[in-house]
Amino acid sequence: MQQQSLFENPSAGAPLASRLRPETLEEFAGQRHLLGEGKVLRQLIDRDQVSSMIFWGPPGVGKTTLARIIARRTKAEFIDFSAVTSGIKEIKEVMNRAERGRLMGDKTILFVDEIHRFNKAQQDAFLPFVEKGSITLIGATTENPSFEINSALLSRCKVFVLQALTAEDLTGLLRRALTDPRGFGEMDIRCEDGMLEMIAAFANGDARVALSTLEMVVLNGEREGMVTRITPEVLEQCISKKSLLYDKNGEEHYNLISALHKSMRNSDAQAAIYWLARMLEAGEDPLYVARRLVRFASEDIGMADSRALEITVAAYQACHFIGMPECTVHLTHAVVYLSMAPKSNALYTAYESAKKDAMEMLAEPVPLQIRNAPTRLMKEQGYGKGYQYAHDFEEKITDMQCLPDSLQGRRYYRPTGEGSEARVRERMAQIDAWREQRKRENKGKE
Repeated sequence: MQQQSLFENPSAGAPLASRLRPETLEEFAGQRHLLGEGKVLRQLIDRDQVSSMIFWGPPGVGKTTLARIIARRTKAEFIDFSAVTSGIKEIKEVMNRAERGRLMGDKTILFVDEIHRFNKAQQDAFLPFVEKGSITLIGATTENPSFEINSALLSRCKVFVLQALTAEDLTGLLRRALTDPRGFGEMDIRCEDGMLEMIAAFANGDARVALSTLEMVVLNGEREGMVTRITPEVLEQCISKKSLLYDKNGEEHYNLISALHKSMRNSDAQAAIYWLARMLEAGEDPLYVARRLVRFASEDIGMADSRALEITVAAYQACHFIGMPECTVHLTHAVVYLSMAPKSNALYTAYESAKKDAMEMLAEPVPLQIRNAPTRLMKEQGYGKGYQYAHDFEEKITDMQCLPDSLQGRRYYRPTGEGSEARVRERMAQIDAWREQRKRENKGKE
């Protein structure tokens, strides 16, 4: 357990990431969805009304830094607590001191880094003090709180999800490091256009990695009098990556994902693997690639092979679980499967067509027979009248109207004959034929 260590000045020999740690919200990089003007967390901090909360996010996104900023702004006693080195004895000592402070009218904010490392018994030791208000708990974790934190404790905390920093966030942070006196502002450092963007791409959303890499690059730069020059050769050695992308305006980023997408659509597995490797080896976020594959599975394959969606979701989870470089094989698995699968864009065109009607006919009423009728008044108004429960019928289908009158006969989804979608088309034709037959029979009875 450490107390007041948050306010110690870094020594001259401290790492760049430590020297450049933000001290105000204005210096804080990223997390605008939480800390932008008017956002809930920003208002809680500004008003010194911080309640118990959990910061959940990947490494290097500012969880501990945000706690330090809160420490500087709050009027409460702020205690920094490590889940790695502290046991139940230390927890109880701090809790008892906080309870004494509460009785004297003092507030205590307890910051617990890596709170997921606490076992159930250790977490339970916090619970009564959080309930009584003896402490305001702020926990930081890289693991899903739903699985790693006791439900009773979690229910008393607001979870704020911190996102991986964007390449733009990191590039701005690196530029500040070159001009800030706490960083390299006293040095004359020259680097070619695009180098900071390459470091940002390599860091993969982690500010600590970005600053550590910049520090290594500067320390290994070529000295020319008072000037330190960063060359492509030095950069390549420090990041152990060939400089494959990204250009400054991000065009090459979109060119590469387009090349991957169109190679898979064209069933060219060899080209798709190459473009995948180009992206990953240049520092692209594997989760970004995985998300694009999930989209492709339904947009370009869909019902022709519904397993494609299962494969891509599994690949995304694998990337989340183990990260780079091990997850490259899982992404290759998914890319090859998508490339070789039968193709159909019928689901994509179906939604786009339905979206057009939906936007132009937003006020179209839901037919009475398929409306929900939870109250007697609704039933009296005819809600649910004439509803036909498909499971009550031998064929498990009915001739009940489900589209609004003005849209009767619309066909959005038109299955192709590719792969499994051929069976879907056959089944849809059978259903259409059955309904047409029922319609003729009903007309004959009139």
